[in-house]
Amino acid sequence: MPNVICGQCLRYRPAFDATITLADYVAPLDTLMIRLKYHGALPFAREFGQRLGDALLEQAGDEAPLVVPVPLAPSRLAARGFNQAWELARVAARRARLPASARALHRERTTTAQRRLTRDARQRNLRNAFTASALVRGRRVVLVDDVMTTGATCDAAAAALKLAGATHVLAAVALRTPPSR
Repeated sequence: MPNVICGQCLRYRPAFDATITLADYVAPLDTLMIRLKYHGALPFAREFGQRLGDALLEQAGDEAPLVVPVPLAPSRLAARGFNQAWELARVAARRARLPASARALHRERTTTAQRRLTRDARQRNLRNAFTASALVRGRRVVLVDDVMTTGATCDAAAAALKLAGATHVLAAVALRTPPSR
């Protein structure tokens, strides 16, 4: 994928330093992600995760970054039984031979589901929602999530990672909602 900065990132400078994404959130991939996220179709996590791992191998530098998933709120994790971002992250990390931790980033509070919120409402909803541990201090971090729409979740999570001392945050998402035409 070419190195480009989208118009949205030019207008609203996010806390993450760069983004990689596999594809747009369009048919048939959107259906696969919905099946993973809401119906527990974990084989799709393996497929998306392996492809993310391949993309991370292409980004490899001298220092092995720590792969960190966006955490779910405890209530959502209990209801769903798994964190789809962790399922993607652990497969991607294994594929790229990188360390991973599901404990480096914590969700401090339950937030409103983002699906129907505007960009500004998403940012307000996620303000101070995350904290990061000392595991990230002085390290490059790959922040993994399933879908990026406005970037608000990755922005809030990356801000927490940077506050805890991460030196660089790469947002790695399986699918990206295409910009409105």
